[in-house]
Amino acid sequence: MDAYLEEGAKNPLKIQDNTFRDGHQSLLATRMRTEDMIPIAEKMDSVGFWAMEVWGGATFDSMHRFLGEDPFERIRTLKKYIKKTPFSMLLRGQNLVGYRNYADDVARLFVDKTCEAGMDVFRVFDALNDFRNFKTVVERIKANGKHFQGTICYSLTERRMGGDVFNLEYYKEKAKEIQDMGADSLCLKDMAGIMAPFDIAKIVTELKKEITIPVHLHTHYTSGMASMVYLEAVKAGVDIVDTCLAPFGLRTSQPAVEPIVATLFETSRDTGLDLSLLLELGDYMETVAPKYRDYLAKNRMSVIDTSVLAHQVPGGMISNLVSQLTEAKALDRLPEVYKEVAVTRRELGMPPLVTPTSQIVGVQAVLNVLFGRYKMVTNEVKDLVYGLYGKTPIPVDPEIQKRVLKGYKRGETPVTGRAADYLKPELNDARAQVGDLAKDDYDLLIYALYRNTGEQFLKWKYGLEERPATVKGKTLEDIRKEDEAMAAALEQVCQTL
Repeated sequence: MDAYLEEGAKNPLKIQDNTFRDGHQSLLATRMRTEDMIPIAEKMDSVGFWAMEVWGGATFDSMHRFLGEDPFERIRTLKKYIKKTPFSMLLRGQNLVGYRNYADDVARLFVDKTCEAGMDVFRVFDALNDFRNFKTVVERIKANGKHFQGTICYSLTERRMGGDVFNLEYYKEKAKEIQDMGADSLCLKDMAGIMAPFDIAKIVTELKKEITIPVHLHTHYTSGMASMVYLEAVKAGVDIVDTCLAPFGLRTSQPAVEPIVATLFETSRDTGLDLSLLLELGDYMETVAPKYRDYLAKNRMSVIDTSVLAHQVPGGMISNLVSQLTEAKALDRLPEVYKEVAVTRRELGMPPLVTPTSQIVGVQAVLNVLFGRYKMVTNEVKDLVYGLYGKTPIPVDPEIQKRVLKGYKRGETPVTGRAADYLKPELNDARAQVGDLAKDDYDLLIYALYRNTGEQFLKWKYGLEERPATVKGKTLEDIRKEDEAMAAALEQVCQTL
């Protein structure tokens, strides 16, 4: 392809907009309300995006737990205004939109009802890149005639792509495996923002030789490299990229769409999108942004986190580490934890650091630093080592496996089959437990996925209890003050790194 994109056949870059999902999840703790999306929904529909990501990830959790909104109703509501542009969601494989593997009966019903509500594109990923965890959801996505986007979680063991695990051959083989599963497109998902521009140019170039389905690139601006990554990927022939409107872009979100549209104007990869319309939509987002401003991180001057280039720990995982160490009055030991994360991760099979494995590895690293290595082991680590999350990229260290599984309730010999094959059906029990509180299958799923908070939400939904203006006895202002105090403490630690 022409290095300057000024010659050759026209090949417009397609854009997926993530403003209504990953943008506010990354920047604003997933707190954007449906009522603030509706005023520009029709104009968003007229832009010409390849798709709009409006659901999945943490939205299901945040909506019912904190916003008091029915997650499924958001899809149905937005569909009334956005009629041309396909809806996309992030689906954590057998984890669905939760933090553990759910039984197959829950997975089947979830996909069926989500399709019925109006979802079109399912971006399916697994934290271990074990695609056996795709099996059940993909069967239902295909049966409903929807778009299955198979996803590879991007990870590194070194500063650049290479080494004995996450190298070029790893990504090529995973991509071919996804295509063989019948995927309609392939997504490379970089949750930590650690992609290097020339690595991605190489990967995209090679993938275009190996597979025939479109290649979609997802990254975060966390390290500051994302726009450079996109430009090199575009020159290499990537088909689709994720962006956000500028007010909800950059920082730990996706690159802003407006500079990309301007950069590619009158080139062979011209997106064809109307920059004036995008600027108008951005102006609207600026008017609603102040409502959520207190959720925006204020602990540093820089809008990027260059330290991720060294420790490769995703932003959300850092927040969790800081929270745990603050509670233990040991925030000064954060540098030790960063080093321990790398060691623990390799011992536990080198999982990519994405939900839920980032939390699993992070919590265990904190425990190792505070109490001695594997003196205390979480149940999630035991389940991971036992095989209940799937196959790790490399084998778990034999000595660590023996120590972790000693006395484990399920046994001391790990299983090697598909993780969900070891889970009993859950829906009948959920129906019995929730009773008449669930009026339909949508309510049943809210309860089945989140038993405690789901039940509480259904009581709010049907007026059985009044939704309080506090969370666990604390006002939102209390929580924000705590967040600010934690951010200030984190800043002190960062100055010593």
